Amino acid sequence: MKPRQRKQYFRNMKRSDDSEREKRRKRRRLIQELGEQRIPYLSPADPGFQELWDSSYAGLALRQSSALPDGLHERVQSALRTLQRRGCLLRDLVRVRDRDVFTAVSRALVGQPGYTYRYLDTRLFTIPWHCEGEEGQKDEKGKPCCDSDLRDACKALWELNQFFCSDVKQQTNARGVKRSRSDTENSEDTPGEGMSEESVKDRLLEEKQEKEEEVEEEEEDSGQGCSHSSPPSSAPPPDVAGLVQFNITLINYMDPTAMTQLKEEPYYGMGKMAVGWHHDENLVPLSPVAVYSYSCPAEPKNEGVTEKDGEGQSKEKEKEKEAETEGEGTSKEEPKKEEGEGSGKEEVKKEKACWRVGLKVAWDIHTPGLALPLQSGDCYYMTDDLNRTHQHCVLAGDTARFSSTHRVAQCCTGTLDYIKKRCSEALENLHTDSEKTTKSLKSLLPSTLQHIEDIHNEVEFEWLRQYWFQGRRYARFCSWWTKPMEQMEKDWKEMERMTQLLLAVVEDENTVQENRREMADILLNALTDRQQHRQTWRDRCQSSLAQTLPPEEAPFDRPYWSNEDPDMPLPFDLSEIINRVESLLWRM
Repeated sequence: MKPRQRKQYFRNMKRSDDSEREKRRKRRRLIQELGEQRIPYLSPADPGFQELWDSSYAGLALRQSSALPDGLHERVQSALRTLQRRGCLLRDLVRVRDRDVFTAVSRALVGQPGYTYRYLDTRLFTIPWHCEGEEGQKDEKGKPCCDSDLRDACKALWELNQFFCSDVKQQTNARGVKRSRSDTENSEDTPGEGMSEESVKDRLLEEKQEKEEEVEEEEEDSGQGCSHSSPPSSAPPPDVAGLVQFNITLINYMDPTAMTQLKEEPYYGMGKMAVGWHHDENLVPLSPVAVYSYSCPAEPKNEGVTEKDGEGQSKEKEKEKEAETEGEGTSKEEPKKEEGEGSGKEEVKKEKACWRVGLKVAWDIHTPGLALPLQSGDCYYMTDDLNRTHQHCVLAGDTARFSSTHRVAQCCTGTLDYIKKRCSEALENLHTDSEKTTKSLKSLLPSTLQHIEDIHNEVEFEWLRQYWFQGRRYARFCSWWTKPMEQMEKDWKEMERMTQLLLAVVEDENTVQENRREMADILLNALTDRQQHRQTWRDRCQSSLAQTLPPEEAPFDRPYWSNEDPDMPLPFDLSEIINRVESLLWRM
């Protein structure tokens, strides 16, 4: 990360905090404006559903289960069940407004070897999918990093990914041709025709708000969503005309019958939410998202029906019996009316029993929402700028559900290759005298020292501690990350040595360096940040929620060492060194 990028990163993090406060203010204002009212939403049974979809949700595409190749459903669904059976799907302990919460959804990340995905201050590490000709499926000794069951499961998910890559391209191109024809036919129409002045103002306001928005409040309160604020990337949007390259899939699992409570959707009254309103974040701008949905029967539970529900069911049965006994004395038209009403209610009940994806135009209370039922095996795509201009939620059905959500994740700072390159950049400034077996810093330029200390902190807090906090849970199933993280820890230890060498230069009164004060400032800032972050991670590892996890899933506070450890160049607790550098600066 270049100095300019670093400044932009911290500027964006500050802006994220500001936008969080602004977002909560907007949400409160929106709820106050709505009062007891609900914004309307449409389902397939409602008149105007297709027109609403075409006009306001054109970037959403549904692919019914029959669209997938023969045999792929069976392989993918077997793969998802394998991940669940092997215990690979785990709830993440994420960070929301300076507190830890468990996600309601159990997750695992599968994808390109060496890729990661970051959300809610949590970095997930991929279990590599296995495909022909890929060396990424083996560890450094040339042995398979997973057993045969997991290899087959990850290969099936790779096959699904390949289908999505080609199918999304075809669907996008087909829709583009249709749209261009429509634009030609309506070329004489004035821009914005058919929209009220109020709607135009709302849309312009929404565009401004979208630049500030990070994560929807419902998602953060429950820790259920997949969004996280991140610095904007300079990476260009994917070429629509070319093949879409999904590089990861986030596997989700949730059984609503096992949840003690699910939030009600607050704006439209759509029902219980498994995942709250959010944008998917940390994606390449304007890249599509493809989702495979698989519903499977959950174990029946008697406690799922309350006494009140039981009474309601009994009354419904009594009404049905009364209708049957009184049917002979009624006219033919009346039963038809009752049948129509009953079928309509039955249709609504049937829709709410299955899983649905809900969509809304972000921060818009005038456009109706959309609730799309998903049958098992159905897929949906979010294309164009839908993920930017709209928000989506997942509405819980009656059964357990898996989803495989394929994404083009930002990979500029989230891959093993990237961080290995960063480690090499830092260690280039370390000189080792082979004869005296002593080490020294090659350059004392402030810009070089700042660059190295930035890398030092990035390696420790964005990779090592993230991995040992919960990434290492997957070492039970897959050994791919084991050796790379061991090597990264060795490189980090060398960076600790480099910080010690810088401290020695700064404290040496006999060494005259014209940039000595600037070097001391750089060192003090780096050490202060490091001390604060180490304390935060220690607190997270010792939190009450972390203590509830079984040993194989519990966070591990690593790297950690005693201050007297002779193998470590510097103590874990940096407070005494920080005081020394501060005193030194005071005397300068």
